[in-house]
Amino acid sequence: MRYLNPKADLTFKKVFGEHPDLIRSFLNALLPFETPEEEIDELEYLPAELVPETPMKKNSIVDVRCRDRKGRQFIVEMQMLWSPAFMQRVLFNASKAYVRQLGGREKYELLQPVYSLNLVNDVFEPDVEEYYHDYRIVCMEHTEKVIDGLRFIFVELPKFKPHSFHEKKMQVLWLRYLTEIDEHTRQIPQELLDNPDIRKAVGQIEESAFSDAQLWGYDDFWDAVRVENTLISDAVHKGMAQGMAQGMAKGMEQGMAQGMAQGMAQGMAQGEVQGRQNERLEMARRMKGDGLPIEVIAKYTQLTEEEIKGI
Repeated sequence: MRYLNPKADLTFKKVFGEHPDLIRSFLNALLPFETPEEEIDELEYLPAELVPETPMKKNSIVDVRCRDRKGRQFIVEMQMLWSPAFMQRVLFNASKAYVRQLGGREKYELLQPVYSLNLVNDVFEPDVEEYYHDYRIVCMEHTEKVIDGLRFIFVELPKFKPHSFHEKKMQVLWLRYLTEIDEHTRQIPQELLDNPDIRKAVGQIEESAFSDAQLWGYDDFWDAVRVENTLISDAVHKGMAQGMAQGMAKGMEQGMAQGMAQGMAQGMAQGEVQGRQNERLEMARRMKGDGLPIEVIAKYTQLTEEEIKGI
């Protein structure tokens, strides 16, 4: 038996965007609910595309969006590579979902919370040991005072280790599902298969469940991720080299140590910015050549539709 990686766009949406029971189990396991009464009992899917009220505003597409019987909304995103723009997009999407509940008629007190759960297959807090990050709107002077409405969860998957949790068994199982299974997996750990939800999710990522066209798209997705990884790495190395050169030149005039530090910082920053832009353009060019829709390309590259059309 051969399996596909559950973190890929195709598989993630198949598992969690087509099976309400699985996304319910996943959300109950990963969200910071403190009592059984807070947990989700039933879910309905909502359109993944958040269309603005006016043509001049920006469309956005998320991986999974759903709502429970209380009216709470849940947005789930799987992000392969980290960038500062991703956090801004998360804030934008959650805020849009929160505001659009009113529809210009209802009262503010009827607004229900929006939860944004973001799985990141990258490390964006290298100096922090924890991989689970819970963001809320709190009072700086009295952090126990909270403004309810928006809550953001970020999970750094590379940091996860099974022994990190002692109480929430399903959280461990779901994170193991995401981090331990890929194209090289031939034997699924029995403790995962013993759970009916995980066993069903495993069945959804068997290679035999996908058409040839879907498998082609799956391979193309990973090609795009590898290109982006390579371009980011090249940009960092180029920035370091430029920074060292500029730093040495400035050091001759203003002091070697200070000049090198400033030059390296400036060069790395400039190189990374230019490198990220180049890799976004290259990724967009490949995706456009493969016939992917412009709105999908915009989601993964953070380019505007005008930039993509001009490629």
